[in-house]
Amino acid sequence: MAAPIADPWNRDLEQVVREALTDIRFGTITLVVQDGRVIQVDKSEKIRLIKPGHMDGSGI
Repeated sequence: MAAPIADPWNRDLEQVVREALTDIRFGTITLVVQDGRVIQVDKSEKIRLIKPGHMDGSGI
């Protein structure tokens, strides 16, 4: 019988995720899991550059 896996969620991980959510406006936050534990948190933020009146590419 396999040994029980320790709770993969802890206060440190919760703090990292909360900070990532606070710092991002548009984008994704990805949790990378290995052997049932979060080993990495990736944050990819999108920055919107489109302004009204430049939708046709005339601002390029």
